[in-house]
Amino acid sequence: MTGQFNRGQFNRGLWALAAVLSAGVAIISYRYLPRLGPLAANVMQNLFHRPWLDVHVAGAATALLAGPLQFLPRLRARRRTFHRWLGRIYVTGCLAGGSGGLVMAFGVTAGPIAGIGFGSLAVIWLITTGQALRMALARRFDAHRAWMIRSFALTFGAVTLRLYLPILPLLGFSFLDAYRLTSYLAWIPNLILAELYLRGAFARRSRPALASQQS
Repeated sequence: MTGQFNRGQFNRGLWALAAVLSAGVAIISYRYLPRLGPLAANVMQNLFHRPWLDVHVAGAATALLAGPLQFLPRLRARRRTFHRWLGRIYVTGCLAGGSGGLVMAFGVTAGPIAGIGFGSLAVIWLITTGQALRMALARRFDAHRAWMIRSFALTFGAVTLRLYLPILPLLGFSFLDAYRLTSYLAWIPNLILAELYLRGAFARRSRPALASQQS
């Protein structure tokens, strides 16, 4: 009981941290829509920032706000209609954010290395979100949940990018090198962690079934 309680507390703590960070980054990112406050020069100098920056920011920030709520078990169980509508908002946000990000990857000022990193993120983000939607429409809810976890791991790349960018220069990287590295570092470890979590979750789920078959 103690081990299960501690694991539950740990998971809730991680969810709360992810939700707060996601909301913070989303709210800060919305400033790009009315062009208020300090704006990153490298972002505003992107060759395709008009109109694709608005498409990317509006979609990705909205997905960041909606995503964490999709993983609340009580919300899924007790507010199914709200869960479905929130899922539609999340998927729409991801598709818009991924499409805008993909176009902007071709105009990134940090060069082709960063462009490939951000472009790969956009493509895989679109694929995982599309798979999550496809599984939901097919009513394959276990697979839907797995693809949603992968999708949000990539959505959360907007948060991890902002965590890595100020740290890497402190380790001796120039801003340009840090930006290029972050175009991969922001999302690849997230996706690996999501896969490790899913493998562990499926392994835990299969043990009771195996035990019942053996008995």
